[in-house]
Amino acid sequence: MASPSSPVSLPSAAEVLRERYTGRLPASLDELSGPAQGRVELPLHVAWSGLRAYDLDRPRQRMSLYRTVLAEGQRDDLTTLLDRDLLVAQWPVLRTLVSRHIRLVWEDAFPALARRTPTAA
Repeated sequence: MASPSSPVSLPSAAEVLRERYTGRLPASLDELSGPAQGRVELPLHVAWSGLRAYDLDRPRQRMSLYRTVLAEGQRDDLTTLLDRDLLVAQWPVLRTLVSRHIRLVWEDAFPALARRTPTAA
């Protein structure tokens, strides 16, 4: 005789995404030691279609690279492709371009980023 199975509580999509992005975080912003200028080519596992080479001296390209790496990069990609000072300087705008899950994970882990956010008037 089969016993009724107990309901399994599956994590929500938000919980899955939060866990995914949290697992990729560096231990500290100081680990972000990527280039601050020049040309950067993203590996295929980060940018599998579209633009792969970015000029960090061009603000729109730099912002696009950071958005892509934050969304698709693994921990090693984050630490080798992102620069701490550029991330902090761009965060007030960058946080509006990434998903809510990425924004919350990064601001929870690194309160200095949340403090860079302009407050509502």
